[in-house]
Amino acid sequence: MKFLVSAGPTREMIDEVRYLSNLSSGRTGYAVAEAARDAGHEVILVSGPVALSPPPGITLVNVTSALDMHAAILAAYPGIDVVVMTAAVADYRPARRAEGKLKKSSGPMTLELVRNPDILEELGRDKTRQLLIGFALEVQDAEENARAKLERKNLDLVVLNGPENFAGASSRFRLLDRGGRLEEVRELAKEGLAAVLVRRAEELSRTR
Repeated sequence: MKFLVSAGPTREMIDEVRYLSNLSSGRTGYAVAEAARDAGHEVILVSGPVALSPPPGITLVNVTSALDMHAAILAAYPGIDVVVMTAAVADYRPARRAEGKLKKSSGPMTLELVRNPDILEELGRDKTRQLLIGFALEVQDAEENARAKLERKNLDLVVLNGPENFAGASSRFRLLDRGGRLEEVRELAKEGLAAVLVRRAEELSRTR
């Protein structure tokens, strides 16, 4: 199969030197890309800015902003069998990018933000044969919110995790699918989770 994996954070530029971003390390996405490659699949990895070496044997597309990632993923999507969206895409970006470097003043500064496109929601709306795997970072009402996301975005599988998983070498997850199955994935290295996700994608593809 042909996998499309997104990874890492996005950077939403405020001026030439400052940006809005998050703590995503990209490790989970890179691990998924490598696991899919090792299972014999073709892989496109769309990556935000990370401090990771490009995995050999895959097609790497480097992006910076949410709009960059949106364009790269939608361009590749028609030929894809499985999408795994691990990237922590910014929900908002500055309404205007300032020229040069903003200078501080004696008073407060207000930053106007606008919504970024919801990439996964667009993929769910436009999907034909593709399998969609998304991530849900939740704190309160976690399982309820993850199930709602699965339905709203037309996903086949959602990975439920918490903020404690950011930048860690291992994580705890719950996997929810459209059939109502809930699987607890206990403390596991990101490479182990990646292998689980690739196997689940293969199983879902065979049983559709």
